[in-house]
Amino acid sequence: MNEQTVHFMPRMDATPPARMVRVLALVAAICGSLVVAAHQGTLSAVQENKRIALERAVRKVLPEAREIIAYWLLPSGALAKANGAPPPGALVFHAGYDASGRLVGIAAEGAAKGYADTVRVLYAYDPHAQAVRGFAVIASRETPGIGDKVTKDKDFLANFPLSAQLSDDGTALAHEIRAVKHGTKTHPWEVDAIAGATITSRAVARAINEAAQALLPRLSPHLATLAQKT
Repeated sequence: MNEQTVHFMPRMDATPPARMVRVLALVAAICGSLVVAAHQGTLSAVQENKRIALERAVRKVLPEAREIIAYWLLPSGALAKANGAPPPGALVFHAGYDASGRLVGIAAEGAAKGYADTVRVLYAYDPHAQAVRGFAVIASRETPGIGDKVTKDKDFLANFPLSAQLSDDGTALAHEIRAVKHGTKTHPWEVDAIAGATITSRAVARAINEAAQALLPRLSPHLATLAQKT
């Protein structure tokens, strides 16, 4: 009788792959917890830095202001002092008052797509002159040396103040604030763009126009109330 050699294949143990899955799941859970903890740990600092940056920008565009009060314009049309996070649909703005308590201006944010990313600005509105007196860039990723010309170019800054009068029915601006080709400005609501930084120039004008179109018609009925600093 011939002997036959029987070869046994090693049994594949299902435990190592299962253990690996459990280890990976545990690592993922730990990493996720660390990310959440880091986010929560830095959130208050980030929010505080944003608040400080915004306050500085407001004071930059409203240099005469000695007191600044944040307000909401609610979807219902009502005016309320800001308190915490704004409710959905509310428009946020800041009213600035001089040492005598006189309303010197309104500061509000606007945003529009630039060359590289969204350009966020804070513009100053003078309700007495119905004009946008100036602006500050509060967030931008435009090309350094080109996009930042809007904050440095004397000719561009000379565009301000811009006319921001309301239409006769008070539902919109009488004239759209818009950028025009460099050297072609003929109206006080036009922004003479910077040659070589036209896209960013247009983004600033569009950001101001869109924000003003949304805010100013709704703000107008409350100007007398705001003047009393209630």
